Amino acid sequence: MTYKVTCHCGAIELAVDFPDGLSGLKRCNCSICRRKGAIMAYTAGENVTLVKGEDVLSTYSFHTHAAQHHFCSVCGIYTHHRPRFDPSKVGINTGCIEGITPGDVAEYELMDGANHPMDAKS
Repeated sequence: MTYKVTCHCGAIELAVDFPDGLSGLKRCNCSICRRKGAIMAYTAGENVTLVKGEDVLSTYSFHTHAAQHHFCSVCGIYTHHRPRFDPSKVGINTGCIEGITPGDVAEYELMDGANHPMDAKS
């Protein structure tokens, strides 16, 4: 099933397939995800198509610059990201999936991004 993913103002729209359904939902405790508070659904990068909004899609990257966090430069809503734990995947903000309500994503796993192996001190 293909899901429509949009930012708040509708300037960004993605078409996303989740071959395994909306399973394996995650929330991360790294410094940015903790502040965003988003519950994310992951899929392979080839399952995500940017339908519109390339001109307003902004990217934020920090620290190791391995993760790429994408958001709308008009309304500021975080729609998706490429995670550093596996850049071949895309994490989709479930709050941006059309037809999904918070009660639909009540169960999720907490990822310990605050203690990521890329941050290990030598």
